[in-house]
Amino acid sequence: MDTTKDTTKGATKETEGEQKVTTVVLADDHHIVRQGLKALLEAEPGFHVIGEAADGLEAVRIVERLQPDVLVLDLMMAGMNGLEVTRQVSKRSPKTGVVILSMYANEAYVIEALQVGAKSYVLKESTANELVRAVIEVAAGRRYLGPPLSEQAIDAYMQKAKGSTFDPYETLTTREREVLHLAAQGLTNAEIASRLFISRRTVEIHRANMMRKLGLRTQHIQLVHYAIERGILPPES
Repeated sequence: MDTTKDTTKGATKETEGEQKVTTVVLADDHHIVRQGLKALLEAEPGFHVIGEAADGLEAVRIVERLQPDVLVLDLMMAGMNGLEVTRQVSKRSPKTGVVILSMYANEAYVIEALQVGAKSYVLKESTANELVRAVIEVAAGRRYLGPPLSEQAIDAYMQKAKGSTFDPYETLTTREREVLHLAAQGLTNAEIASRLFISRRTVEIHRANMMRKLGLRTQHIQLVHYAIERGILPPES
């Protein structure tokens, strides 16, 4: 369901007195969390929430349409996780800075989030002030990591990651990744076809290609294990 409230034509506009307004889209699969984030951000001068999304696929569509200054995005979402959303948003709306909200301080998540285009990574246990600061920094074009994450440590890990081994996931097309995320969540081919607005046969082809590229044979068990290892599904899955 598209929960977007399109209240502005451009991503950034000037109000009376030439005060710059930073436009924000919120993406989290919990309505009460989005309400809290919206209240928090709009209590600050210069922030305007122009759209909300309840899952990853919806988030990409809304950001592509509204082109906001900042996307505040949950790492683990239904439909498609925050890492893949960030990857697609970076291509479809390059001017949008992404702030990842996560309960995981795992360095692997932080590194990949930055590598696919996120400008900020903030833990959900952080204070409200940390999130506000993250949005301000990202809107200004800067990177921001909330405590206890360290810029120097992350930079070091990212340098190491550059020399890492070949990742088959990088060979998947955007559509194959979407099918992977939905299939890992247990959706049938018919349900995936409905979500992506394509035919069931097209889903079957994308799914077969995705499984082949990833070297997976068992339709569901191996797929779920891979999704957990790759960070597509949360570890507790």
